[in-house]
Amino acid sequence: MFYNTKFDLLLRQKMRKLLLLISIFCVGCTTKPLAPAIHISLIDNKQSLKITGIDPVILNDIDRDTVKNWQSLFAIYRLPADTDVKDYQPVQPGQYQLKDSAVVFTPDTPFIKQQAYFIRFYNYAGNKSIWDYVQGKTTKGQLHYTDLIFKP
Repeated sequence: MFYNTKFDLLLRQKMRKLLLLISIFCVGCTTKPLAPAIHISLIDNKQSLKITGIDPVILNDIDRDTVKNWQSLFAIYRLPADTDVKDYQPVQPGQYQLKDSAVVFTPDTPFIKQQAYFIRFYNYAGNKSIWDYVQGKTTKGQLHYTDLIFKP
């Protein structure tokens, strides 16, 4: 058989471009799971905090647990003036209750007006893709959390 080398070379270049285009298309179509949308609101004359947006199955599983460690999922802190030390603040003590697929937090001492607080929501699902480790977005043992600031 006789092959035209110019034709073979042109065909190979076109195939490489086509493969590159297909791989870019496939990478562009991948979706990343979104973090749960957490919403907080103050209720009972700004004395309690209502947390919504978490999957009801997860909430019911935690509520059925005998320990009911809500602080491991939602920790509430007072926001210091120096935000560099906010990781070292003590947890705001209080009671957590599940009401109508929402978590209601009532502090032991009332919230102080005009004092900023923040809720730290720990996302235990986090980034579990190997590419997050390769790109340096995640390190081993790192917890993923979101801080939401509020003022009563």
